[in-house]
Amino acid sequence: MLKYLHIENIAIIESADIELTGGFNVLTGETGAGKSIIIDSINAVLGERTYKEIIRNSADKALVSAVFGNLSAASVSALSEYGINPDEDGNISVQRVLSQTGNGSIRINGQLTTAQVLRDAAKYLVNIHGQHDSQMLLKPENHYVYLDLIANNEKEKNEYAVAFKRFTDLRRQIKALETDEDEKAIRIDLLKFQIDEIENAAIQVGEIEELKKKREIFQNAEAVIKKLQGCLFAINGDIEAEGAAGFSRLALSLLEKANVEALDSTLGNLNSAVSLLDSVTDEIGKYIADFNYSKEEVQKTNDRLDLLHSIVLKYGNSEQKTLEHLAKAKEELELIEFGEEKLEELENALVLAQDALVAAGAKLTATRKKAAKGFEKNVCEALSFMDMSSVQFVVNIEESKYSKTGKDNIEFLISANAGESVKPLYKVASGGELSRIMLAIKGIIADKDNVDTLIFDEIDTGISGRAASKVAVQLRKLSGIRQVICVTHLAQIAAAAEGHFLIEKSVKGGKTYTNVALLSEEDRINEIARIMSGTNLTENTISSAKELIDRSKN
Repeated sequence: MLKYLHIENIAIIESADIELTGGFNVLTGETGAGKSIIIDSINAVLGERTYKEIIRNSADKALVSAVFGNLSAASVSALSEYGINPDEDGNISVQRVLSQTGNGSIRINGQLTTAQVLRDAAKYLVNIHGQHDSQMLLKPENHYVYLDLIANNEKEKNEYAVAFKRFTDLRRQIKALETDEDEKAIRIDLLKFQIDEIENAAIQVGEIEELKKKREIFQNAEAVIKKLQGCLFAINGDIEAEGAAGFSRLALSLLEKANVEALDSTLGNLNSAVSLLDSVTDEIGKYIADFNYSKEEVQKTNDRLDLLHSIVLKYGNSEQKTLEHLAKAKEELELIEFGEEKLEELENALVLAQDALVAAGAKLTATRKKAAKGFEKNVCEALSFMDMSSVQFVVNIEESKYSKTGKDNIEFLISANAGESVKPLYKVASGGELSRIMLAIKGIIADKDNVDTLIFDEIDTGISGRAASKVAVQLRKLSGIRQVICVTHLAQIAAAAEGHFLIEKSVKGGKTYTNVALLSEEDRINEIARIMSGTNLTENTISSAKELIDRSKN
């Protein structure tokens, strides 16, 4: 669950701290007070894409931090796959810093990480339902996702995915072999040319880098040799002038002749220095003698680099990718040249792969059809409770062409009124009906996923009165197994909450500020009364608010 949220300099929120309960939490406030900013902040701390415009005017940086705790075993297990583990108190902390310059940062449990890692991990922490989810529900191609969650058919889905990939891979290979003879001849010539060109170049991974270093040495060779020769002159001197080595030997001879016992260790040091100078001279002289520097060698190195660059640029932008291209070209050439034999082998394999695909598809379909009956019943019961008593909800499963997700065309059909036949959901569902359908589905699949926190941003769209009361009960019921956070403008939903937060906007010194406060029981009554009747609170509206809160507890 989301235990704590801290926000700094996000839009009109200068600073806010929200400590949430484990059950049902609501956020209320007048239009424009900043309720959506709270959701934007949560999205930011979950790794979603943000824009610098979200940072408060005049602020260089913004910060959102969150603490998640009381995590389910399933969530802990899933998060561990990303190397994320709760601390000794069972909490996971996330901090995201946004910057006007773009130099933001993300930390999980104090360790720097990326937005992608955070996004991947966050799906096991929070699920935010908003307009995007409703749009997903309106697209039939997404309906199989909800049904599969109910069907608990991971094994069958994995088996089908393997069978489908095997079948499509074989069909692709067969298609490649079934080109006409003219195309085959053209392709063979091209492949042979590529293979010969790459093989004749005798490419070795890392050679380009070595040649670049060698060329750099050649480019600096004259200056390097001159410096080394100067070093030898300083040590050895020449006919006209003595060098360091000669003077050192003279000094050693004189010190030996002085025969001063107190300077025996100094004599030893000087003797070592003379030996070291001789060693240095030998090493530098050998390097100069062995250094192979000629115009021919320079040209040879440049020619080799030009050749490698031209081939690598043509086949993959790196030596490794060029060699991979070579391997693939050889494989394709072999397939074409031994086409008839290979084609027969592939076609036999395709028959077996098709049988496996059909069997796996049938198993997957069976799990979906079995789950559909219970799913239909549960959705209808939930919708009936939420004041859609005449509803019919049908999961229509028709056979379709085989695809990555199965051979089923799955679509939700609905009739909201008695006497009407069921029709596609996207054609007939109103905004209020769609909100309730999504809530019904969320309630049914809540114990099928690993998410501990559900956030509803637009669940009360298009509903009021009796339906709103039923939605409130459904949300309260859902909060018994998952933490629920709901942004709402309905008194019925706000009255059912266990934690009620008020979002208020004010203007001070020409600047706009938003404050977030957990309401006391008395303040909560006043806020619900305001939602019911506007700003003019009366004894009757306050009494009605109290009654609404009391009823929601039963």
